[in-house]
Amino acid sequence: MFGHASTETDTLMPATIYYAHRILHEIRDLRRAGDPRAAGLQPDAKSQVTLRYSNGRPVGATSVVISTQHDEGISQKKLREELGDIVRNVLPEGWMPPEDEFYVNPTGIFVIGGPDGDCGLTGRKIIVDTYGGAAPHGGGAFSGKDPTKVDRSAAYACRYLAKNVVAAGLADRCTLQVSYAIGVSHPLSVYVDLDGTGKDVDEARLGAVLRDVMDLTPRGIRKHLRLNRPIYAQTSAYGHFGRTPDDARDDFTWERTDLVDALRGAFNR
Repeated sequence: MFGHASTETDTLMPATIYYAHRILHEIRDLRRAGDPRAAGLQPDAKSQVTLRYSNGRPVGATSVVISTQHDEGISQKKLREELGDIVRNVLPEGWMPPEDEFYVNPTGIFVIGGPDGDCGLTGRKIIVDTYGGAAPHGGGAFSGKDPTKVDRSAAYACRYLAKNVVAAGLADRCTLQVSYAIGVSHPLSVYVDLDGTGKDVDEARLGAVLRDVMDLTPRGIRKHLRLNRPIYAQTSAYGHFGRTPDDARDDFTWERTDLVDALRGAFNR
C-alpha cells in the first residue's frame, strides 16, 4: 500500500490529478446549477490533464482530454466552446494547452452513458481513486472492501502520514510504502521516500517516527482514522484523496494534518 503527498497544490496532491478532478467538479457544479455554460452536458464524464514541469514544479498544460456524455444533437463545436471556457477557468492563467492538444470526446458522439453504455464488475481503477500516474500503486483495490482490509485502510493511513510529513515542513514530497502479511498485525516494513526533498531528515529514522505517532495495525488505523463509519459513498467519484467531503462531518479523516506538531517535535523543529 502506498501514500503520497507533495507541495504541488494547496491540497498536497500531484497537480495532474488535482486539476483533472477540478475540471470535473466545475462541470458537475455548472450542470447541476443549470448554468448555460454546461448546457447539454450529462453526468458521465472523465478528464485527463498532462502537465509540463520545470525544476520539479508544474508550469503549464501540454494536453487536456475531456470525454463527457451529452444531449443528442449537440455539436462538437458547441461542446469544445463550452468545455474550453470551463478548462480555462480552472487552470492557472497561461496554462491552457494548444488548440490541437485540447481533446473533447475524441472517440466521437457520447450520448449513451452510465450503466447503459458500460457495465461489468471490474471495479474502479485504483489509479483514479488515488494519485493519477504521479505515484506508485499497490495491487489492491479500495471500492467494495470494508476498512478491515489493509488494501483500503492502510492506503488511507499512508496518505494521512505522508500529508502530515509535508505539512510539517520535513520534505516537499513524501511517498510511503507499507507491507503486511496475513495473520501479522504490524506492518512488516515502512518505507519512506522523500524524493531528495527532505529538510535534513533521515528517511529511515522518519519511518521509525511514523510508527511511533500512529498505530499501523489494522485495528489501530481504523480507530485512529475513525473508519468504522458509513462514510464511503462520497468516495465513489472524484477520488479518495486531496479533497474534503461535501458536508462538515470530517468524514475524510485521512486528510487531517493533526500530527504536524508531533512530527516537528520528533525532529526538534
